Amino acid sequence: MMNLMHWRLLVAVADHGSITAAAAQVGMTQSAASQAMAGMETTLGAHLFIRESRQTLPTALGLKVIEQARVMLGALQVIRDTVEDARPQLRGTIRLASFPMVLAAFLPPILRRFNQLYPGIEVTALEVSDDEVNTLLESGLIDLGVVLNPRPERNATVLGRDNWVAVLPVGHVLSRRSAQETVTLEELAEQPFVLATGGCTVNARSLAEEVGLVLRDVRVEVREWSSAFSLVRDGVGVGLVPEMTLPTQRQGLRIMPLSVPIQREFALVGSPARAPSPAANALLQLVAG
Repeated sequence: MMNLMHWRLLVAVADHGSITAAAAQVGMTQSAASQAMAGMETTLGAHLFIRESRQTLPTALGLKVIEQARVMLGALQVIRDTVEDARPQLRGTIRLASFPMVLAAFLPPILRRFNQLYPGIEVTALEVSDDEVNTLLESGLIDLGVVLNPRPERNATVLGRDNWVAVLPVGHVLSRRSAQETVTLEELAEQPFVLATGGCTVNARSLAEEVGLVLRDVRVEVREWSSAFSLVRDGVGVGLVPEMTLPTQRQGLRIMPLSVPIQREFALVGSPARAPSPAANALLQLVAG
């Protein structure tokens, strides 16, 4: 039966042309090396070397076997190098903060996969508002944070994108338009409004203000998207929400795209207070694909 030591010995004999020198390289006695070489040839049923008075030379078949042995030993070294390179990532912690919707709906499958790949890394996820994410990042209290519409200089790793869409009660004058029609942000701003924030500073009010509009009649302001959809169904007002927040059951609601699309992007960014740790880099690489 051949083991790894036998294959190392085989290559060493080919390199040195001497069983004695090869035995010294792999840490065997000369007699044990000679027995091991004889045992390999018996197991394989072929002569791999010819012995001359001063040198041990490979046969034609021996050259082919030695070539494959080098490939095998090289592959083993690659495996060892890979494990060694990853060793700093096998243990560690990551503190991550996100606003509620992404933390609840988007991150769980990513974090489950990460835990499968790196079981020794513990991820602590905090649910905060988007402005609190930035505060925590700047103070260095977290390693990674989910940021909305990150600036280019933040070197962000994109998690996803979606569009803002209008939500109206069925029967509303604007919802009577055909399936192909859109609604403008200006039209929505003039309607009784259900303002949902989702725990974020980027919401319908801030989007309107960016283009010089004001929500004229905010009837109610809520944090939870589900509450907003219930209020819209009841005819309290219209809403503007990210597409990924839409409920699966949409009875009583009319979803309409904006005439001028508004997209939001959410991404993972590291703390500017320090370079990402090996553990944090592992998560960023997983997200980047």
